[in-house]
Amino acid sequence: MQALDWVVLIGTLLTIVIYGTIQTRGSKNVEDYLKGGNQSKWWTIGLSVMATQASAITFLSTPGQAFNDGMGFVQFYFGLPIAMIVICMVFIPLYHRLKVYTAYEFLEDRFDRKTRTLTAILFLIQRGLAAGITIFAPAIILSAVLGWNLLLLNVIIGVLVIIYTVSGGTKAVNVTQKHQMIVIFTGMIIAFVLILNQLPADISFSKAIEIAGASGKMEVLDFSFDLNNRYTFWTGMIGGTFLMLSYFGTDQSQVQRYLSGKSVKEMQLGLMFNGLLKIPMQFFILFVGVMVFVFYQFNQAPVNFNPTATEVVLNSEYAEKYKAIQEEQKILFESKKNAINSYFSADGDIKASDIASYNAASDVLRNKGKALIEKAGEANNVKVESNDKDYVFIHFILHNLPRGLIGLLLAVILSAAMSSTASELNALASTTTIDLYKHRVGEKTEAQMVSASRWFTLIWGILAIGVACVANLAENLIQLVNIIGSIFYGNVLGIFLLAFFFKFVKANAVFVAAFITQFLVITLFLLDNYDIINLPFLWLNFIGCVIVIGIACLLQSFMSNNSKVTTSS
Repeated sequence: MQALDWVVLIGTLLTIVIYGTIQTRGSKNVEDYLKGGNQSKWWTIGLSVMATQASAITFLSTPGQAFNDGMGFVQFYFGLPIAMIVICMVFIPLYHRLKVYTAYEFLEDRFDRKTRTLTAILFLIQRGLAAGITIFAPAIILSAVLGWNLLLLNVIIGVLVIIYTVSGGTKAVNVTQKHQMIVIFTGMIIAFVLILNQLPADISFSKAIEIAGASGKMEVLDFSFDLNNRYTFWTGMIGGTFLMLSYFGTDQSQVQRYLSGKSVKEMQLGLMFNGLLKIPMQFFILFVGVMVFVFYQFNQAPVNFNPTATEVVLNSEYAEKYKAIQEEQKILFESKKNAINSYFSADGDIKASDIASYNAASDVLRNKGKALIEKAGEANNVKVESNDKDYVFIHFILHNLPRGLIGLLLAVILSAAMSSTASELNALASTTTIDLYKHRVGEKTEAQMVSASRWFTLIWGILAIGVACVANLAENLIQLVNIIGSIFYGNVLGIFLLAFFFKFVKANAVFVAAFITQFLVITLFLLDNYDIINLPFLWLNFIGCVIVIGIACLLQSFMSNNSKVTTSS
């Protein structure tokens, strides 16, 4: 990184933090601090909702996902518009009528306090973990690529977020996220244009798409019912719908974004704006990753994009074997590049399947490299991440963008980390204050509630930094966040659907059913994780929701029958 990159990076981040702090400081009452005074317009709500979901993981991990597996991941979001319509019709009018600060207040009115408390605690567990991961994700990757100290990066990102979130509460989160999304969109569009400009002069946009398609990177839709494939049309439409319903309808980090709206109409417009724009945005980010794949058809890529992993294996007993793979890859790359040029020439005899074969051979070499990296790590008792999906895009940024733009793209990544973490801390503090603290020791004044909210924001911020400091990389960061959500979301959504639509079900049945369901969902996840069963994690949302509804209805019927027998005797 050059001096200009540092100026752009630091200037962008400090501007966002200082602006958010100055514009929103001095909230005197709970409504101002936790609901932003109910002044947010629909476009602010829409951008804030998008920024909350679009963490740094989205901009680091999603292009790498497309680089490796193509555009199919976009199917994950197919259930989003359906979920937005249901939430606008059912959830928002109810929340607005009850004038709730958190989604879980409604559950006490419908059931009882213990059900509300249990649901709030489930949210606090999964969102507390997710907050740590949204800090850890960019920190671990920037640390590996730039050589920055990992613990220091965790602390810096966390502290920057804590400053303006503690100061201004919900309004600070909304105000800063609007500007963060502008930075993010600008940076990604610039990156996309630069990728296309750096392709060979004779490779047009249509030819770039043809190259990507030859290796299966442009396959968007998969209508199969193959459980070995995590991302199909059906997992997106069924599992994705239930995940999005739970996330946007019951997760306080999202609910708090639209509860700050001026009216029901503003809230609904904000969510529909998100529903219409989210899939095209994710499609575009994935497409950027596909174009990075095309770029590396004409430019030599490393065997592994994680520089730390490469360093570990080259300083081990497996160094010579790894160097042999590197040399083999160079030869294969030149052959592939010549084949692509021949494919587009008038007298060339290369077919699209030949290009796919070259890329398949390259994948074999990369997998051999990963195996050596893992062996080197084990031999030297060093924990090293051989899966390099999350490092692809940052590698491209640092090695191929001009000065100044590197700083801007790093600002995009860190802005995304800050925006999603700020929403999570804000929601964690609100839930802790309203659903747990408020009822513990008598009545609280407005000043006490605001003070408690600030302190809980600080505490959760420190805990998130702590989680980030002890976290470990999964196969793919964007999958890790969604896996954590899927373990809890189906159960929570089922509790809310019971509250909305199953009026005969009472509190005790729901409370017991929720405990049983959470145990069963975690068991199913572990069985899949150890390859005992085959169950893509997105289905946990649907299964958890169905199980809790089914058990609660059965328990309520059993309790009602017992009550009738007791009464008649």
